[in-house]
Amino acid sequence: MSVTIDETAAAVYQKLAEPQKEQAEKLVIFAWSGELDRIWPTLILATTGAAMGKETTVFFTFWGLFPLVKNEVRMTGENWMQRMLSLMNRGGDMHLKLSKMNFAGMGPAMMNHLAQEHNVASPHDLLEAAKELGVKLIPCQMTMDLLGLKREDLIDGLDEPAGATKALAEAQGAITLFI
Repeated sequence: MSVTIDETAAAVYQKLAEPQKEQAEKLVIFAWSGELDRIWPTLILATTGAAMGKETTVFFTFWGLFPLVKNEVRMTGENWMQRMLSLMNRGGDMHLKLSKMNFAGMGPAMMNHLAQEHNVASPHDLLEAAKELGVKLIPCQMTMDLLGLKREDLIDGLDEPAGATKALAEAQGAITLFI
């Protein structure tokens, strides 16, 4: 059975004329890593989604929570294990490491230099833009408890800490990314 060009064109035209599936009006990103090369795209996608008019939420959990720690806070935690974790993984958006090629801090310095050369906003600037655009920035309460982080250790402008139930409720019916 052969199909003519006219029949193919008619089928394509019919497909184009069909109503398109509605795009999700929400974007939810689960930020589980606090490394520079993961938090950067997380914040770029979050600010882009918000600029496109999508209700955007970023749920920061486990290591993804550390970029939300105030840059001037060095030591967190209530016991020696939590303090050791904070020493080994300094919080703050100005102290982010690369997941690969960190080179004792030279990797992030090179990435930040290249970003400046090419007018790419820093994670710090993207966090500020996200707040201005109304992105919900939700720290994970369970992770805060686990790592000994208090609300006063975190930057201003965040939503109230919440758990997995709130995160999954936000993700229902949304475009959902896990970075």
